[in-house]
Amino acid sequence: MTPLSRFIAASGLTNLADGVAVVAWAWLASLLTRDPMLIALVPVALRLPWFLCALPAGLAADRMDRRRLILAMDVVRAAAFAAVGVAEVFRDNAAQTMLPALVPPGQLERANGRLWSVELVGNSMAGPALGAALIGLSLPLPFAANAGAYALAVLLLLGLRGQFAPPPAAAPRDWRRELAEGWAFLRGSALLRTLAVTTGGWNLLHQLTAVALVLHAQENFGLPAAAYGLMLAAAAVGGILGALAGEAVVRRLGPGRTAQWMLAVSAPGFVAMALAPGPVSMAVALAVFEAAGMAWNIVSVSYRQRAIPSGLLGRVNSLYRLLAWGMMPLGLALSGLVLRGAEAVMPRGPALTVPFWVAAAGMAWLTWAVWRRLGSGFAPAPAAA
Repeated sequence: MTPLSRFIAASGLTNLADGVAVVAWAWLASLLTRDPMLIALVPVALRLPWFLCALPAGLAADRMDRRRLILAMDVVRAAAFAAVGVAEVFRDNAAQTMLPALVPPGQLERANGRLWSVELVGNSMAGPALGAALIGLSLPLPFAANAGAYALAVLLLLGLRGQFAPPPAAAPRDWRRELAEGWAFLRGSALLRTLAVTTGGWNLLHQLTAVALVLHAQENFGLPAAAYGLMLAAAAVGGILGALAGEAVVRRLGPGRTAQWMLAVSAPGFVAMALAPGPVSMAVALAVFEAAGMAWNIVSVSYRQRAIPSGLLGRVNSLYRLLAWGMMPLGLALSGLVLRGAEAVMPRGPALTVPFWVAAAGMAWLTWAVWRRLGSGFAPAPAAA
């Protein structure tokens, strides 16, 4: 097994564990209450570490051997599932900074496409389907499977050999100075800032629909847990195709036009979700949305990995993800508020589709706001030093 294949397999296992948890936590919360705001608090708690711990995760990735950091975080996640949110931040940030050490700069789109497709299989396809099936057998089973998948990922990474530590520091370590260096680099790159803010807006709007999707599937479509997991798994097929085709799309259209058009697909995608009459059409709409999102990720992540020097990659990546992923808890909280507000003025059935309409309007505005900057911003990025 090549180092890249071993690394991708380990990432796939950890994302399989995350995917199991996605369905298990949300479905368990919906069994305890039908209040959308209370249900939203569960995924908010899981995503809040992306806001609280992104900066320490970036500092750690630029100070430590990245393979050892990933190993340590997977051990933490396997041993203490309650700490999984914090460990996920450190682990995933280190994984993005480690990938450029496994492949040449010219192959980053292909490697990211493979990595994202395997992660999506675990996180959005096999994981939710497995989690839903295990819930049907016994509520504790998904959480046991989660811990087991993390343990297998640790075993795979233990066999990975190579040089993954950042360059030695030229001056004594000072976390304030190090963060200031990362912020100065991000502030000096207009395109990186645009990508971070756009991804943050996209994630906020996507999470705005998360609680509504669970309740919409249960109450308007009448789906049990297993069927809901299958709907998500079918939708993930689109994401996998987008990840695998991303390199070819970027080569044909260029990164700027790819980013523009993948963003433009998202607003109609939310409209299609709101209008979907059943689980099959909803799965198709979700698949198109996932495909666009994966192609966008390949463009943005590959650009970051090329443009940011290796010694700064962890810190700049964490600041970027603080802006991009830190919006997820806000979007989840807003989803509960939007649903509560909608229920106050209309029947519950139609109210469950309102977050999709709000997300479509927000996505249309975001696309208009950044369209020109994305089209003109992608100059050839220098190879990371």
